[in-house]
Amino acid sequence: MSFAGKVWKLLVGVKDALVLVFMLLFFIALFSILTMRPSPGQVREGALLIDLDGYVVEERSEVDPLAFLISGEAPVGEYRVHDLVRALDGAAGDERIKAVVIDMTGFIGGGQVHLQAVGEAMDRVRKADKPVLTYALGYGDDQMHLAAHASEVWVDPIGGALIAGPGGSNLYYADLLDRLNINARIYRVGEFKSAVEPYSRNSMSEEARENLAGLFGALWEEWQANVKKARPAIELERVTGDPVAWVENAQGDLAEAALDAGLVDKLGSPAEFGERVAELAGEDTWSDAPGSYAKTELAPFLAATTPSRDGKAIGIVTVSGTIVDGEAGPGTAGGARIARILDEALDDDLAGLVVRVNSPGGSVTASEEIRRAIDRYRAKDIPVAISFANVAASGGYWVATAGDRIFAQPETITGSIGVFAVIPTFEDAAADLGVNADGFRTTPLSGQPDLLDGLSPEVDAILQASINDTYSDFLERVGDARGLETTAVDRIAQGRVWDGGTARQQNLVDQFGGLKDALAWTASEAGLEEDGWHARFLGQATGQYDSLIRQLVTGSGEGQRSRRGDLFAMAADQRAQLISRIGSDLEVLSGAQGVQAYCLECPSEPSASRLSTKDAMSLFGQLRSLVAN
Repeated sequence: MSFAGKVWKLLVGVKDALVLVFMLLFFIALFSILTMRPSPGQVREGALLIDLDGYVVEERSEVDPLAFLISGEAPVGEYRVHDLVRALDGAAGDERIKAVVIDMTGFIGGGQVHLQAVGEAMDRVRKADKPVLTYALGYGDDQMHLAAHASEVWVDPIGGALIAGPGGSNLYYADLLDRLNINARIYRVGEFKSAVEPYSRNSMSEEARENLAGLFGALWEEWQANVKKARPAIELERVTGDPVAWVENAQGDLAEAALDAGLVDKLGSPAEFGERVAELAGEDTWSDAPGSYAKTELAPFLAATTPSRDGKAIGIVTVSGTIVDGEAGPGTAGGARIARILDEALDDDLAGLVVRVNSPGGSVTASEEIRRAIDRYRAKDIPVAISFANVAASGGYWVATAGDRIFAQPETITGSIGVFAVIPTFEDAAADLGVNADGFRTTPLSGQPDLLDGLSPEVDAILQASINDTYSDFLERVGDARGLETTAVDRIAQGRVWDGGTARQQNLVDQFGGLKDALAWTASEAGLEEDGWHARFLGQATGQYDSLIRQLVTGSGEGQRSRRGDLFAMAADQRAQLISRIGSDLEVLSGAQGVQAYCLECPSEPSASRLSTKDAMSLFGQLRSLVAN
């Protein structure tokens, strides 16, 4: 009995210890949530500091706590474009804010539409007679897009600036698939639907090259026009026309070369930059560290600039990222999740609805699910505007056919009206391994699709017919929405991708404008006065654990510190993007997907879910799965 008693006491002790540990963790988490929440009381007189260490995005992706615990890596920082614009507009009218500082040392990038919106907000701050200063170790295209709108552009003397322009290489896997004896069976409609070319070719087709030449040419012209307008003294022709001579003229000193060409205004260390800000915004009375100055950070300032809730509500639903079936997101456009958000708000007495699209498309079934949910608003005579951000192509345009009016920007990438499907089969690979398939069929469809024995001619024909029918449905939806005959839509469709300016000429877009313009139009259609409405984002309540994880690991509510270093480090960062692209391409081939309305040929937006080293290793697992399946 004495032994049993000791065991019992040990078990009770272990139980009590575990209870104490869990209670301690609970109270630590509760305390962290209460103390880490940004407070309006933290706003003080001085500069507004926007430490832009990460991506500018349409919608922040939610942190998966399990993935975080497994990987041990913090998520990369994400900054909603609407938050940045709201903060800058708030700073323009806030007497406490004497200057705005944007630290882009860790800035990774964003789409042209987003960056232009932030740049225009920076212009509004300057019009309020408040200086805007930027600092970075290295300026690339996206960094320069924002910096052009600043009063003073500073760069570290050991850094510099380079302008590359849009474009680059795609990856093609046809030869690899041949070596692996994998047959990529492709079903598509559209002369320009080059989303499937990586699996059928080892180089770009002339049709795809022609399409991308027009698209990239238009985007490059818009970028140059925006930057030159904001910064007239910049010598872009010298920087991009003969970059080698430009750099050699400065004896290889990229910082001096940037200064000489007007890309930057001042060279200085972070401490020297801080001293300059202190001259404009005041000394920091809380710290005597070199380069310190009086400042308020972004999160508490946003907490102090709560948007108005007066008047009727106009809902904004965001379709951001790849459109997929199910409840995925935010950051990924899960069709079921977005349809549910829309249906839950259907009885909220909304005066109107704006659908903000920033997506290259994806699943046809999910796109249609979202389109039907939007259409239920129109059935109730609620005006619906569609606002395109950086990309609204393929499935993103499918969704837009449910709106009353489409707004886009000249830099928007849209169109790609076409559909495809890819099914890998392994009959040749199986035969090489000595595996053969045989059996009995009662009909031509028995046992089909058979990935090991190959698809029968009947199944091939049926799948292509299904793709043709889906394409016809796409044309009909676009034709009904745009008041065009399907033959006219077909001429401008065929999977071709357009810039926003050309899309407007082709009647795929109604007018130029951003989210504010779409909201104003919706309010007008609803018969509301200028001050008789407010915008309400639907379904964007972030879980408390999201910010908690970000702050516990990184010390900020935005994400991992993305200190990329000099221009060589900026170039090395492309490696992660390459790995991410390979993973996406393999997912198209090996993932469980249906018919896709997806713009794989669209320029890739920076993804906040960059692959880590562990993720890269899993790519080999994906390759193995192509054979194992």
